[in-house]
Amino acid sequence: MAVAVVDYKAGNLKSVDTALKYLKADYFVSDDPEKIILAERIIFPGVGEAKSAMDNLRETGLGDAIKQAFAAGTPVMGICLGSQIVLEHSEERNTPCLGLVGGTAKRFEPTPGFKVPHMGWNQVSPAGKSFMFRGIPANASFYFVHSYYPNPDKEYICAQTEYICTFTSALQYGNLFAVQFHPEKSGKHGLQMLNNFLEWKGNA
Repeated sequence: MAVAVVDYKAGNLKSVDTALKYLKADYFVSDDPEKIILAERIIFPGVGEAKSAMDNLRETGLGDAIKQAFAAGTPVMGICLGSQIVLEHSEERNTPCLGLVGGTAKRFEPTPGFKVPHMGWNQVSPAGKSFMFRGIPANASFYFVHSYYPNPDKEYICAQTEYICTFTSALQYGNLFAVQFHPEKSGKHGLQMLNNFLEWKGNA
């Protein structure tokens, strides 16, 4: 089942490529909107700055392709920056985003004793049942690198993490699942989550 990894010039795709090769997934990396629309699944990774990412998505037509595929029911997985710009808005340079799900990406408040960006391993606590956490222990740790975090409308919260505040580390809405952490850099639990996505029907 062909999985499209969206290349929108927002970070190094090598770790995602390596993880999918390890899982022997049927996948391709592309910046072609037509190929993205036709894919059976989409992984939407990214690191970096929201405005430049959104500028690229608009200029290339990739943003519209992702919206169209999502509306058609294609399973979509956002990673890191990809979990923020699926929302309506980002506080980073006051950026309008894709609007696949209600909410805003927020910046961590400066807090004594805490460094921003939040970097390293941290526990992820599921807020309910999701197929995407199948085979993963409760409160398993995943790898994070970020200064902003998704703050979706409450009904879309799938998992939470503690750092400065309790923030949403995974969100789910229909056929969209998105995580602030990097499953492709998170060892066996991250690989299990990516494998779950390869089998996910997009409705549980």
